[in-house]
Amino acid sequence: MPMIDVYAAAGTFADKHKLAIDLATTVMTIEAVPPIPMFRQNTAGFVHELPAGDLSNVDGDSNYVRVQVLTNEGALDRDKQLAVVKQLTDLVADAAGDPTIVDRTWVLLTEAVAGGWGLGGHANTNDELVTAARAQIAEIQAANAAE
Repeated sequence: MPMIDVYAAAGTFADKHKLAIDLATTVMTIEAVPPIPMFRQNTAGFVHELPAGDLSNVDGDSNYVRVQVLTNEGALDRDKQLAVVKQLTDLVADAAGDPTIVDRTWVLLTEAVAGGWGLGGHANTNDELVTAARAQIAEIQAANAAE
């Protein structure tokens, strides 16, 4: 259930809401988790616009984008890491309408340690998240069987 934060200068993206949805959908798809409410409702993108002057490299340029993806520990193997970085960079470029921004987009992948991932007021371990997901899948399957 990743959290995806994008930081860019104000005005970089025309449709921030669509970008947030696309980022969350892309990471969830790459993770290959089941599309249950637990994952759909807790995988989210946040687009943060920074005022002019709040972002700069050494030369004073401010046309950079930073994407930080926080996942639970072990959620992304190497192939998934590569896919997340590539696909999120491409989404950012499309949303900015600037294909050159790929060279100025940083994607940081961060894993929360076991117990460092809170949901529903509880600091969950990976095993607890898996157990909760399996329980929700079983509930959905039981409801579908009863229909």
